[in-house]
Amino acid sequence: MRTLFLQAPTFDGFDGGAGSRYQAKREIKSFWYPTWLAQPAALVPNSKLIDAPPHNIKLQEIVAQANDFDLVVLHTSVPSFKSDVKTVEALKAANPKLIAGLIGAKVAVDAAGAMAQAPCINFCARNEFDFTVKEVADGTPMSEIKGLSFRDANGVVIHNQDREIMTDMDQLPFVTSVYKRDLQMEKYFIGYLKHPYISFYSGRGCKSRCTFCLWPQTVGGHTYRTRSVAHVIEEIKYCLKEFPQTKEFFFDDDTFTDNLPRAEEIARELGKLGVTWSCNAKANVPRETLKVLKENGLRLLLVGYESGNQQILNNIKKGMRVEVAERFTKDCHDLGIAIHGTFIVGLPGETKETIQETIAFAKRINPHTIQASLAAPYPGTFLYKQAVENGWLDVANAELVDENGVQIAPLHYPHLSHSEIFAAVEEFYRKFYFRAPKIASIVSEMVRSPDMMKRRLREGVEFYRFLKERQGTAKAA
Repeated sequence: MRTLFLQAPTFDGFDGGAGSRYQAKREIKSFWYPTWLAQPAALVPNSKLIDAPPHNIKLQEIVAQANDFDLVVLHTSVPSFKSDVKTVEALKAANPKLIAGLIGAKVAVDAAGAMAQAPCINFCARNEFDFTVKEVADGTPMSEIKGLSFRDANGVVIHNQDREIMTDMDQLPFVTSVYKRDLQMEKYFIGYLKHPYISFYSGRGCKSRCTFCLWPQTVGGHTYRTRSVAHVIEEIKYCLKEFPQTKEFFFDDDTFTDNLPRAEEIARELGKLGVTWSCNAKANVPRETLKVLKENGLRLLLVGYESGNQQILNNIKKGMRVEVAERFTKDCHDLGIAIHGTFIVGLPGETKETIQETIAFAKRINPHTIQASLAAPYPGTFLYKQAVENGWLDVANAELVDENGVQIAPLHYPHLSHSEIFAAVEEFYRKFYFRAPKIASIVSEMVRSPDMMKRRLREGVEFYRFLKERQGTAKAA
């Protein structure tokens, strides 16, 4: 079928692309590549990928192309679901014969609920959906496709048996060939990565059991399944040829450092190519491995610290000791590896005192940049189940973002209210960044580079606007 893969228009500045970890409006506008859409698009010949948000493509522009396609596949999420369904309705009004399907964590865990809410949807591809979607596009009868939930001729929703999880990841073609064909790489930017950058996955799944983390519990699984080193390096070489302007490569694997020998092997091959690269990591990588990675082009690690309180880390099954994270961070500082540290406010066990403990921890370990987010109980996660059972979440009012796409605080505890958790994020940023040593380092960085000065000033303006929006959200609440 003539197939359109679509990341639909949504909230202005909403970083809800298929490659992003948090489906919300960011503190600073940023866009990840839609890797989870690009992968099945790479399997379907003559398909097209439209990533509307970063390219500022409006709904009417997409609807005007509706008759060019037989099939449309949208990546959806809990926050964007209603908006995505409206997009499908508009496309089908223009082309009634269009077949529409959804992919993503939202439908992976509740395909029946999604289809009940959206009669315009013909099918949902559950869990790991790449070859499920390919078979639909190839015209395979839907009743024969594993991993598919679909409406039959009578409108009855049928749920086929699950598809087996992939083990041979080298069978997947390069997603970057779809980037080249359909996307403008300069439209993608992340505050802590060099611009322009390219991100993709070298493997899927994460062996950690963090209770809040969406992807391993819904789509990727808890086994880290990897592409061969040769396959990964071949894609990097393709990118060096097709995207010579690339300043940095980012491996978006949930935890690239889950397999240390492989990480070191890839690093040594990257070192031969002379590329700059970064990745997601857990705060327990040994100094010896960090040294190998740094010597072969590693610039930055994106690290999920989450909290500076040991009991909270235990509560969320982080599998991390605070003192190990501190030692790891010191090793990174010593070796010259930058860190973008991420923290979460409002996890189970949080109190006013633990919030201050985590802020103090962040200041003490002093990553180069931070992200402070609100605990988000996505359906399909253990945190969601736990929150419902304990009365921390009002299921009837469990929105994760407001009408502007700004993240809200859905969880509350007997000793800690929604508003106190929400306010803590702004306090976190203020106490981390508005201190003399951090301000001095930022100014020094800006003075050394005119481009960095322009970038940080722009980000400062965006951050100020974001805080004003958050204040509006707080007043509304």
